[in-house]
This record gives sequence, structure tokens and C-alpha cells, in this order.
Amino acid sequence: MERWAMLAACVLLCCSCTMVTAIQRADMFPYGTLNGDSVLREGDDETSKVLSLPRPLYFYNSPFSQLYVATNGIISAQDLPMEKQYVDDGFPTDFPVVAPFLADIDTSRGRGQIYYRVTETPSVLNRVAQEVHRGFPDAKFTPTHAVVATWENVPAYEEQTRPPSPPNKVNTFQAVIGYDETDSYVLFLYPEGGLNFFGTPPKESYNVEIELPARIGFSRGEIANFIIYRSDGPYYSVTSNEQSVKNLYQFGNSGMPGLWLFHTGNRYSFDNIVPASIKGPVSTPPTVGYDSHMGTTTPDYDEFEEYVENTFDPNTQEREDDYPLTGRNPEFQPAPADGDQSSFLLPQNHYGSDNIPLTFEPVYGFEPPERQYASPNPPQTVAEGGAQQPQEQQPQLPLEVVNVHTPHRNAPPLSPGAHVVSVDEEQVNFDTGVIQYTTENKETCARFLQQCSQNAFCTDYATGFCCHCQPGFYGNGRQCLPDGAPQRVSGKVSGTVYVGSTPVSLNNIDLHAYIVVGDGRAYTAISEVPEPVGWALMPVAPIGELFGWLFALELQNSQAGFKLTGAEFSRHAEVVFYPGNQRLSIIQTARGLDDHNHLTVGTVISGSVPFLPPGAEVTMEPFKETYQYYPSVATSTSIREYSVVTADRGSESFSFQLKQNITYRDCPHNNQAATPETLQILMERVFVMFVKEERILRYAITNKISPVRAPGPELHNPCYAGTHDCDTTAQCIPLEDLAFQCQCATGYTGDGHNCYDIDECAEGLGTCGDNFECVNLPGSHRCHCQRGYEFGYDGRTCVDIDECSSSPCHINARCINGLGSFQCQCQLGFFGNGFYCSQQEDRPERLKTRCEHHRDSVKTTSADGYPITGVYKPQCDAEGQYLPQQCHGSTGYCWCVDSRGEERAGTRTPPGAAPVDCDRPDQPEHVKTHCEHHRDRVKTTSADGYPIVGAYVPQCDAEGQYLSQQCHGSTGYCWCVDSRGEERAGTRTPPGAAPVDCDRPGLPERAKTHCEHHRDRVKTTSADGYPITGVYKPQCDAEGQYLPQQCHGSTGYCWCVDSRGEERAGTRTPPGAAPVDCNRPDERLKTHCEHHRDSVKATSPDGNPITGVYVPQCDADGQYLPQQCHGSTGYCWCVDSRGEERAGTRTPPGAAPVDCDRPGLPERAKTHCEHHRDRVKTTSADGYPITGVYKPQCDAEGQYLPQQCHGSTGYCWCVDSRGEERAGTRTPPGAAPVDCDRPVQPERAKTHCEHHRDSVKTTSADGHPITGVYKPQCDAEGQYLPQQCHGSTGYCWCVDSRGEERAGTRTPPGAAPVDCDRPGLPERAKTHCEHHRDRVKTTSADGHPITGVYKPQCDAEGQYLPQQCHGSTGYCWCVDSRGEERAGTRTPPGAAPVDCNRPVAVTPTERPESMCERWRASLIEHYGGKPGPQQYVPQCEPDGEFSPVQCYGETNYCWCVDQNGHMVPGTKSDDAVKPACISSVPPPTVRPTSRPDVTPPINTGITLLYAQGQKIGALPLNGTRLDESRSKTLLALHGSIVVGIGYDCKENQVYWTDLSARSISRASMVSGAEPEVLINTNLVSPEGLAVDVKRRLMFWVDSTPDVIERANLDGSGRRTLFDTDLVNPRAIIVVSSTGTLYWTDWNREAPKIESSSVDGQNRQVIVSDGIGLPNALTYDSASEQICWADAGTKRLECISSDGSGRRVIHANLNYPFSMVYYRNHFYYTDWRRDGVIAVNKHRSLFTDEYLPEQRSHLYGITVATTHCLPGSH
Repeated sequence: MERWAMLAACVLLCCSCTMVTAIQRADMFPYGTLNGDSVLREGDDETSKVLSLPRPLYFYNSPFSQLYVATNGIISAQDLPMEKQYVDDGFPTDFPVVAPFLADIDTSRGRGQIYYRVTETPSVLNRVAQEVHRGFPDAKFTPTHAVVATWENVPAYEEQTRPPSPPNKVNTFQAVIGYDETDSYVLFLYPEGGLNFFGTPPKESYNVEIELPARIGFSRGEIANFIIYRSDGPYYSVTSNEQSVKNLYQFGNSGMPGLWLFHTGNRYSFDNIVPASIKGPVSTPPTVGYDSHMGTTTPDYDEFEEYVENTFDPNTQEREDDYPLTGRNPEFQPAPADGDQSSFLLPQNHYGSDNIPLTFEPVYGFEPPERQYASPNPPQTVAEGGAQQPQEQQPQLPLEVVNVHTPHRNAPPLSPGAHVVSVDEEQVNFDTGVIQYTTENKETCARFLQQCSQNAFCTDYATGFCCHCQPGFYGNGRQCLPDGAPQRVSGKVSGTVYVGSTPVSLNNIDLHAYIVVGDGRAYTAISEVPEPVGWALMPVAPIGELFGWLFALELQNSQAGFKLTGAEFSRHAEVVFYPGNQRLSIIQTARGLDDHNHLTVGTVISGSVPFLPPGAEVTMEPFKETYQYYPSVATSTSIREYSVVTADRGSESFSFQLKQNITYRDCPHNNQAATPETLQILMERVFVMFVKEERILRYAITNKISPVRAPGPELHNPCYAGTHDCDTTAQCIPLEDLAFQCQCATGYTGDGHNCYDIDECAEGLGTCGDNFECVNLPGSHRCHCQRGYEFGYDGRTCVDIDECSSSPCHINARCINGLGSFQCQCQLGFFGNGFYCSQQEDRPERLKTRCEHHRDSVKTTSADGYPITGVYKPQCDAEGQYLPQQCHGSTGYCWCVDSRGEERAGTRTPPGAAPVDCDRPDQPEHVKTHCEHHRDRVKTTSADGYPIVGAYVPQCDAEGQYLSQQCHGSTGYCWCVDSRGEERAGTRTPPGAAPVDCDRPGLPERAKTHCEHHRDRVKTTSADGYPITGVYKPQCDAEGQYLPQQCHGSTGYCWCVDSRGEERAGTRTPPGAAPVDCNRPDERLKTHCEHHRDSVKATSPDGNPITGVYVPQCDADGQYLPQQCHGSTGYCWCVDSRGEERAGTRTPPGAAPVDCDRPGLPERAKTHCEHHRDRVKTTSADGYPITGVYKPQCDAEGQYLPQQCHGSTGYCWCVDSRGEERAGTRTPPGAAPVDCDRPVQPERAKTHCEHHRDSVKTTSADGHPITGVYKPQCDAEGQYLPQQCHGSTGYCWCVDSRGEERAGTRTPPGAAPVDCDRPGLPERAKTHCEHHRDRVKTTSADGHPITGVYKPQCDAEGQYLPQQCHGSTGYCWCVDSRGEERAGTRTPPGAAPVDCNRPVAVTPTERPESMCERWRASLIEHYGGKPGPQQYVPQCEPDGEFSPVQCYGETNYCWCVDQNGHMVPGTKSDDAVKPACISSVPPPTVRPTSRPDVTPPINTGITLLYAQGQKIGALPLNGTRLDESRSKTLLALHGSIVVGIGYDCKENQVYWTDLSARSISRASMVSGAEPEVLINTNLVSPEGLAVDVKRRLMFWVDSTPDVIERANLDGSGRRTLFDTDLVNPRAIIVVSSTGTLYWTDWNREAPKIESSSVDGQNRQVIVSDGIGLPNALTYDSASEQICWADAGTKRLECISSDGSGRRVIHANLNYPFSMVYYRNHFYYTDWRRDGVIAVNKHRSLFTDEYLPEQRSHLYGITVATTHCLPGSH
């Protein structure tokens, strides 16, 4: 018999028994506050409030109506005594106890939580019933109530004198009591990993180190006999010692390890606890030789290696006991030789063995003899001599094969014996692997369909059922995902990792992965990784390799892992590092798909890893790994090598060994399902990095899976090579040769190159039925039960929740259950809302109902007392309940609501229509349509309760579809829409116009006009769903043209426009004025007033109106109106013909304005006050108002008003005739101002304090207020107040009569200030800290405060505070007694500061903040710490330099900057494509800097040379294919930024431009050649470079001065060809054969391609239309055309030199930068893929791709040849 056949038979046999692993936390009953749980207060000995039961619970045979939950792991039916009276004692107890884990537990200081509740939730009761029926098949039990108590992460009590326990010594367990009118059952649940301590020391141990095992079981408590006599009642113990406690989660009595079930009471007769007992392999006790691997699937790898050698000899295997599947599980032993089949596949429990400390023999007390339970005898082997010996351990296979089973929470009860089959050995055919089953209780689709995915179908087989994914989906049938769609993974990472000898804890940090299934790219990111372990874990790419295996790109005859495992599996991996032999364990557990179809995976990492220094780089070569597949498990082992590059040691090589197995549940019933024996994973690119600043560890791996054989020619197909251009949400389908087809993934639509998600819910394609709500997901959808419904037994239908079963109504009310809701009605003679009812007589005022609260919270009056129109106010009946029909008083719409006031879908009717009868019996509500979803998510009420005016609310018909005609209630515009609610072009009509007939047969829609595009891109709703007020929206006529007259709906202004929508000068009229006749001819030139008015910015760059702006008012002829008024402030004044204010005419708001038309007297000269007032700037240079400015107030004669007040701060003071403040008259906001008109006493001379105070400048030279200024406080006599405080910082101190600070009196903000009036003790000498603090200048010589100054903080004794913080930057650090910073203690703003009182290990000091980082921090502080999505915040690189591309917030408004952050002119963009900016700062050098010399490739005829920042790479061609295997670095140039590149085929030399060194250099392509600098003066940003081999010239562009220059190849003869009409020149080429020069200019406003002769003559534009970012340029010598690649249009195009013959070669590039042509192929560098991509000119297809190992942007590219090509010289 072949060994594989035997293995298959044994595996199939064991799978048929559905062996299971321990339950997980996810398998526990739902708990927590979101599930209605109460939380027990924290402490050492706490007891819950009484938990009243709705009906009595029978425990043993006594009824109890209340329960208590206690800290110490018990539930009692009586209030508990002090814990010292019971916590150290065994059973029995004096009081009734249910004890899932009785021990001394302490939840003080927030350690752990204890939850409890009594529930009638059907899903909970259904599961209790299911478990009881499985454990007690004959029970007639239907629970009516359940009590759920959960102890989560609770620790043991610790005495203060004892050393603290490790932080992971916490336990999680659960007890569930289910009961009905007669019986009670109890479930104990112990999830895997839930028990980490197994006992606790006694409370009074008298310093003796002992520990009492936890007690698990039940006790009835004392029983009264004959009134006065009491005796112990019955009890039951589940465990007897510590070992039995340790194994609670590995065993069970209900078919699932970790799940224990007991019958605990009966109303009529009950003696003692009865445990469940399911026949068959329901538990897995250890054999002799049990070790720490018990219960895991990790093999002994020594045995694994023996197995791999496959030395099995079938001829030597005769006895049945030579065929164990695993030596760890005795229940899998084959049948004995004597033919007794009774023990076949049944557990052989070793109870009572002296070698086994575990026992599950129940311990009873007060038990009748007939109810005693006996333990089975352990099987023994009799050796020679008759002595009993332990059974010899058998050879083991590498892995424990188990069948993981997670019961569905609403699965129907299983029949007894459904997990046990009897097998006749005669029926087992080991040659074929076919097993004949005799069981009649097989599982079928009819009973277990709910275990399949909603995207799967179920098939019955002879021995059971299997789930299979439907076409268009993939998986194992239990979980199915749409084909081709990208997949996301989320989860947590925890554990402890030793880096060297330092332990580092990972406390549930986030892991996220994103997999592009179409080409096998898997990206994994772990965030918040502590720095030491972040560097050290870089080589541990196997953490992310799991996701690559699951979703690898499948080559022919292979399948990725997810098709086997689905979303529930466990992976155990061990990594051994060499040469240090550090060991790391990785356990990853997949727990299913979440509500977004994302895979959820938990990761636990523990062990040791080698130390890697900060800044290290790790590189890993591509490798292959072979996976071996067995039923329910996949394994692999491999040796990996990796390189570590550090600044100190250079490059070093290391290795590690990886051994792993992945266990999952497969379906054994489908004999035709073929699982491959071996498959091979090819990991082509492995990229790892740790980002220190973000503390993110990243892995990026490209994965392909195939049979174990040499790759065939099919690997060249773009689908397999990953060089296709299909969308990330599409599948690439290989065709013949290199052809392929892109097909959008399931759930997406499009052409395959661009795919868009299908909203199955909106388009009616969802599979949800009645009472469901459809939720769209990317590529799929999910069905949720509507409110008031829950999933039924089958898991696929929604059934009504009987809310009345939980008695929600008042005791004097009756509950009426309805479909999806319920009602409470007070009984006859009682008054109330049903939730509270009282008798009619002397009835107290009832509480407000929900409806009344809702109604009364609606604001119908504004803060100013005006009524608010358009408010919806709920209508309530006399009892305060919602009227069944609600109507909106303003809009006229009506709809039906349920008892909670929620709208019932499908009942809304428009004004005038017959309303729905809301009293008819509820039909099952239909699923909301797209229109109804759209309508209901429009916010019509603000967060403050005010209605939002101007909101457009879609109108839906009775079926929930969009009405074909939509109208805007505020503006009056109407238009037609299609079935998706999209406006049909040309159907919009203005208010009052006859609307279009939207039901006429649709003609082909015309293209949108300029007006319609303008109108439709105006944002009228914010990102939060609120309408944006004040927005101007163009009005278009029926043909889509601009209406001649445009009006602003908010301001009321109207004006005329031309055909382009531009305003015609002189036509604007204010609100209420007669508008101009826009049909008359003649437009005059704009006047000065109109220019002034139109230059004022009234709208921000984001399209929002700007409040507070003054806009001049012009008359019909464009002249200034004589009287001007400010719309925001209300001030009015007269102006002359130039718009200048006439002195003395300004009046405040509410005052009668001056008659500006009176005959003008000679105007008086402006007074000092008016000059002062008029020169204050209230508007910035950009036209925005400036807040916080003080503007003097002048009277009608132009004199200073005696009292001046600051509008922003509220301070008031008196001034003299010159406007100078009179000393002692300033009053703060809210204080009574001084009477400035009282007779002026002779003013005393200013005191020192007043001089000091008045010399401080609080306003800048530009009139802006200065923040952060310290201003001395003087008393009424002008003397310094004894205590001075800084208004900005909050510090206070005492001063002497001269205002000098008294040492030792400074107190920080919030501290009690020193009493400055106490008799002064002799002042101590200033300390070093005080001297340091006092000599820091915080005010400049001009009296201005100096911002950004660090001022030391001293304590009351004058010593440096241990922690110092910088008030401006927010950085904090620790200092020593001299104030010197302690290295390694500095923390950035917002981070938790270091504890300065503990010793700190010294680490290298961080680099200082860069200019970019300082600017960024300053702006964030300016924005209040929360910059908006439209606000600019500088983007900085990890090394602190400016990112080359800067953008406004989250917008597409971007531009390029130089190394100082200055914008590069002509680079602004406002579209989806960001500008192609090149960094002007070289990346830091981390490798040891060596002499740069040339290392050319060997034996290559044609080589592509490409620039990649600090190096020039060489990529040989094999024909026209990219020969990746021979690629290498031609020249390493550390600290450089190589951009342009050219080649001289005559001299075999390469030329390049260096943006960092601002130079042009060359080098010979011979081994050992060194670079030669040709030009290094007067270069700023040299980019594109071209070499004219024939004329021995070179040409280049410089993109900062915007010039094109040329020189001889040795650098001599330099001259400028062009320095005008250039904005952003980029690429340049020369055609030597014709002597023609071509270049691109990607000016965002007017991009173009130009040409000239090589001497600068005949300059002309070749292309200027239809281009965006023409980065790349080359010459097609075959067709004699110029070709370019455009990063804006994404096209590769060619054109003849005369402008004819333009054609598109490829229409869907990524982000090209540079390009070269060779033999009918274009090769371009791509910034999105960071590689070189080949395009076939004739087939317009991507044919090849090369991605360098070191991923960064590639720049220039050229062809190097051993001989000059035709036309190149």
C-alpha cells in the first residue's frame, strides 16, 4: 500500500469526524457595553448590583429571582460575604455559586473589565438552545432568558510586597446561564490563550510562597433542615488541580475544546449537576510524553526534515500501529488487530494515569450512589514480564491535521452523532482513497446552507455537503471574494520581541495590507512600531509574505492560497537567524471577513531578532519557495539570504531559516476536488523599509504562484509578467503569444483599463430580500437586517424581533409587537406614553415623550427673534406619540413614520398628491432605492438645529425612483434626469419658464456647453453635505448658452455677459435696481470704479464667499456713487470722482448719512485723526480683510473722539487732542469706561512703569496687532503692581519698585502665585537658572516681542526644572542640574514626554529642525493645530528638506519648489495631474562613499543607460527585450541628482547633467574610468541633455533661468541659444542627420514642443494643442517623426517635423519622464512604476518592464551601442 494512499485515507477519516480546535475569542457570546452589558466597578472585592430576573431561575431544584456577579470569577444567587470568607476555600460554599473561575482576582487601576447582563436576544437564546441540544439530545429545552457574564483580561490579586507579574498574565473567560420555566443549563467558555494564570496565592499566606488552584464548578450552598439546622448542600467540581485548570481550553464536553456544558437545575427533581457528554472525539487529552507543543500545529522540525526525505518503505510497514497520522493525538489510532472496531476513531482518555496530572473526573458531593460517574480505564500496553508500560510513541508526520470548525451562531441544532461515523475496515479501499460511510446523519445543504457564502452555491455529496464559489468569485465556498478586485487586510500585531537583550512590547498596533490581485503585488504596513524593533524587523518579510501567498498572481495550473483557506485559518511560522541563532515565532490567525469584505488577521510575534543599527538598509534578492499541500494544511521550509548596509560597516550578508505551516478547514466530501501536492511561489521583488519619522514598517512583495517546474514561454505574456496596463480592479486574461485582454473584476464595469464599482444596491442588482438593507461594497454588496429585524436560523433571512418579549413597556401598559417595531399602550384607567403610566386621578405630569422632545428641540426662531422658515416640526398626538402621518409645513411633502418617528420607506408623497394610508398593516418595507438614499442623506438641518436654506433635495416617486423632472425649491430651476438622477444636458429651465417635457422619447444628448460645464462644476454642497451659501451659479438657456443677463441669487446683483460668460462692463446693477437691457449693442470700456470693484476678491480660491470685504458701488455709467457704504460694518461716507473719501463725511452704522449731493463747499484739509484713520490698512494686499486692527475714531470735524475703543479686544481709553492715551484711563472689556469729558486735571508726569508700558509696541508698523507681547501692569498711581503676569504665557512673578523681578517668585500657569506683599526676607542670590532666564531677551530694541525665544524654567528654589519645554515649538527635553540637555530625551510636540526622573540610555542627538519643519510647525500652530483641507501646510521629506511638489491641503492645486521652498514659476497646476517636479536636494548617502568609477556591462551590443538619482544604471537589450539578469550599476555618484543623459557613440562616452552639483560631466564607458566635470558654472537646474555626435556638440536646458544652451563636447565654446519665451523647458533631442534641435516646454498654461536649427535659427512651434506635460521626447528614425510621451494626457504620440501625420501610439501611459527609440520600440522611464517600460510601436502594447531593486524615480534614458547607429552621426 502506498504511503500517500494511507495518508489520504487517514486524513479523510479524521476529517469526516470533524475534529475541532479550541474556541477563539470571536466565538464567545457577544459582550460589552454595545451589547447592553453593565460593567462591574473596578476593585479587588466587588459585587454587582442585584440583577433581577424576569422569571425565576431553577438552580438545583430551588428557584432564584436575582443574581449577583462578583470580581472573583463567580455568579451567586445571594449577596456575597467578604472575599476572605470564601476566596481561599474549596467547595462546597455557604451560598449558591456558579464558578467559571473562582480565584482572587483584582481589577483595580483599570486592569480588565467584567461585563454582565440578562438578555432575551433571539440570537443568544438560539445559540444556547443549539449547544444544549447538541450536548443533551433528548432535552426538551427552549430557553426564554439567558444571563451572560464575561471576565475580560482580568489579572490576579498581587500583594504590594510581591514582585509584579508580567503584563500578559491576564485571563478571559465567560459563563452563560440559559433557562426556561423548568430547567437551567450553564456554559463555561475558555478561548484559546484566555487563561494565563491558573491560581492565586491565599489572602493570608504569612509570607509562604504557595498558590491555590482556581476552583471551577457549582455549589448549592447551605440547606436549612428542620428550621434551625443547616447543612452543606450538593456541589460539583470540574477541576481538581492546577494541571486540570491549565487544560480547560484544550478539552470540552460539548464537541468543542474550551466549551463546557452542564445541566444545572430542574423545577421538579434535581440531585446534582449533569455534564454534557458527546460521543466521539470531542476532547484531545494528552498521551504519555505530552509536551508544550500540545494543541498547536507547529511540528518538531527534526521530524519534518525526516519526512521530507521521503524514506518511507511500504514493504517494512506491516502492523496497523505503524500508521498513525500523528503521535500527538491518541484518538486517531487505527483499529486494533483483533478486529474490535469499537475504539476506532474514538478518544483513548488517559484518566487516572500517574504520569498524567490532568484529570477531568468530576468530583461530587452529596451524590446518590446510582448517579456516580466512573472514569474509563486508560489503555495500557503489557510488556514482557506482565508489567504495564506506557504505550510506545509512534513515528510522527510533520503536522497535526485538524478540522477547524466555527459554529454558526444561528445554526439549527445538530442531531446527536452528527460528528461520529462508524467505519467498517472492510469498506475502506486504501488503494483508491474511497471510504464508504454507514452514517445516516450526514450534513446536507438543506440544513447547513447558511455556512456557505452569499456568493456561493452548495452541493450535496455522498458523505456531506461542500460550498463552492459562484462564477466570478473565488475562495473556499465559505468565504468568496470577487475575481480580480484588490483586497485589503487589517488586524493587530502584539507580542514581545527581544532586540538583542532588550525586550520591546507590541501592544495591539495596527497592521494593514493592500494586495493588487491582478499582478500579485502585496503591500503591508505596520504602524506605531517602536524604533528599536522597527529596524530589527526589516528582514522579517515573512510577516507580509502570508498575504502574497493568499492572493498571488496565478500562472497556469496553480491556485493561490485563499482558494484553499478562505478567510479562516491559522499560520504558525518560526524564523531562525544565522549566525546568532535568534528565534522568532510568528502566529497569524485569520478570523473572517469584516463588513467591508476585508480580511481580518491577528498577528502575535514573540522571540528574539538580531539588532540592526538605525538607518540600516535591508535588501533581499528574489527567491522561490515550494509549498507542500496536505488535507487541511500547507507547509514550507526555506533558507533566505539578505544584505544589511550600514554607514559604519558597509554591506554585510546574513541569512535565516523559515519553517511554517498553515492550517485551515477544507471540505472532505468532494472527492473530485484535486489539491496540488506542491506549488511554487516566486517572489520577484521584495522591498522592506522602516520609516523612522512615521514609525511605520513596510513590506512590498510581488508574488506569482506556479507548478514546481521551469517557467515556460507563457511567463512572457504581460498577464504573467505583470507588464499589462489593466486597471487594478481588473483581471488580465492571457491570449495567444503576447496578447491579452483586460476584464473588469466582478462587481466593476468598464473597459478593463479603467474600471468603476457597480453600486448593486442603487441599480437593483443586490441579492437582498425582504426586510433587508443593501450596503454597497467595492466590487460587491452586503445585506443587513433593517432595524427591528435580525437574522433567522438560516442566517439568510431577516425575521422580526419580538421587542415585547423583553417587557420594554411599563408594568401598567401592554406591548403590541409589529413587523419591525412595537408600541406601548397604557392600560385602561392609566395615563402616559406606555413607557410610563400612572392612574388618571391626581396624575402627576408625565415625562416628555421622544416625539415631544424632538418637537420642542426644533428651533423655529433665530437668535435675533425672527421666525425661521422651512423648518420641519414633528407632530405629536395627545399622548405625545408621533402621529402616524407627518407633513412638512413648508414643502407640502407627507410621509408615514413608525413609533420612533423614523420614516417608513416608500410612503413619501409630494404636495397635492393623495397621502398614503399610514394605518394600514405594515407591509415589509422595501429596500431603499438610490433616489431615497440620495434624498435621505441630504442634510436639511444644521448641527445647531437650524434649517439649511438652499439645499437641493431630490424628489422620488412612490416606487423610490427619481422623478423624471427635478426642481430646486429655493432657486426655482427645473431639469430632467435619467434613471440614476444625472441631469440630462439641455433640459434646465429658469424660474417661471415652461419646463421641458421630460417624458418625450429621448434624442441623443448633445455635448455639454461651456456654460453647462461652468454651472455643473460649481460646488453648492460642502464635503459634509451642507449647502454653500453665497455661491454664484451661472444660468444657461435651453441650448446651454449663457443667458444674456446673469444674477447672483444671494447678493441680488445682476449684469450682462457675452457669449463666453464674461461680464460686459457697465451693466452691473445693485439689488432692486432696474437691470440693463442686455440685448442692446455697444460695450464701453470699464471705468476706474468698475476696475476697482471687479479687482476686489469676494470669493476665496475654493469658491466660498469672503465676508467683510468692501466692494465699491458704481452707477450705471461706471462712476463711483457719491455715497459709499460698507456692507459688513455699516459705515457710510462720501467720495469724490476718484473714489477718495471726502473728509468729515463718514458716519457710523445707524446714523443719518451726510447728503453727498449738497453743493460742495471747499473741502477742508484732512485732520490728524483722519490721516491716522485712513492710513490703517484693513485689507491685505490680496484683497482680504485684516482682523484685529485698531482704527481711530474721529468725530464729524475730524477730531479724535475723547474715548477710543479697540473693536477686537474691547479695551477703551481716553485720548488728548493729538490722540495720545491719557494715563490711567484704560479699562478692560466689560468694565465701566472712564468719563473722558470730565475737567482735565493737570496731568502728572508719566512714571517709570507707564513709560515702560507705553513704550511696548502692540501694533506693527503695518498696523497689525502683535501677539505674545508682555506689557507691564501699573497701578492708579503709575507704580508697578507688586505682582506681574504675562497675558500670553500665564507666568506670574513679584517685582520691586523698579519693576525688576524678585528671584524665586516666578510661578507657572495655574500654580498659586507667591504673596508679593509679605514682609521681604533678605533675597537670596540668583541661581544659574535665574541668571540664564533673566538674561534672555524677549523684547527687541524697538520694543517688539521676539518670537521663538527659549526661556529656561526654574523652580521655586531657582533650580532648573528637570523637564524643559519650548513655548513656541512645543518640543520638550530633560536637563541636568546645569541646564544641559540630556541626550535622547527630546520629544516632538504632542508626543508623550520622557520621565525625566528615571535614568535614560544615551542615544545620538537628533538633527535640528529644518527650515521646512519649522515653517510647517509654525503654520500648524497658526491654524490652531487643525489645518483645514484647503489650507497650505509645507510638505517635508524625511530628511527635513522641502518635498519637490507642494500642494494646498487636499486639493490638486500644486506647484514645484526649490530647496529653499520658493515656488518655481510656471509650475502651478489645478488638475488631477501633479507637476513633474524634480528634487533639488540629493538624498543622504547611507552607503560608504567610494571612488566613483565606471563598471560597464560585459558582452553587450545594445544597452539602455538610465539616470536614477545617485547613479547611472545599465540595462542590456536582448534583441528588443529588456535583459534584467544582466542589469547593473554603471556609475555610482553619491550625493548627485543625475537627470539628463546622452551618449557619444564615436568615443564611447556617457554625458549627464547633475542637478545637485549644478554641473555637466562625462565618463568613458570602460572599466575603472572616472568622471570628468565639463561645466560647473552658471548652471542652476540643468535637466535635458542631447549629444550631436556628427558636429561634436552638446545641448542642454536649464529650467530655472529658462534657457537653452550649447557647447562643444569638451565644454568649450559655450553659448546661449534661447533665453526668451521659455517657462519650463524639460526634454531636448538633436537629429544629427538634419541638424535640427527639438525641445519641450511643459508650461502649465501653454505647453508646447518647438524646433530650431542647431545654431539657433528657424525657431518654430511644432505642437501646442492637445498636450499637457510633455516630459519625454525622442526621434523615430524609421518614420522620421518626432515622438513625445505626455504625463498629463497619458499619451505617446508622434508627428512629422512639418506638423503633419500626427498619430497616437499608446493612449494609456502611467507617468512618463524620459524616452528613447530603438528598433520599433519606445523605452521610457516611468515615475509611477519607478522603472523602464517598453512599448511596441506597431502593436501599441506594453511588451516589457524593468523595475530596479532600489525603488526611486528614474530620470533620463538613452541608448549606448558598440557602433554608431544609422542617422546618429
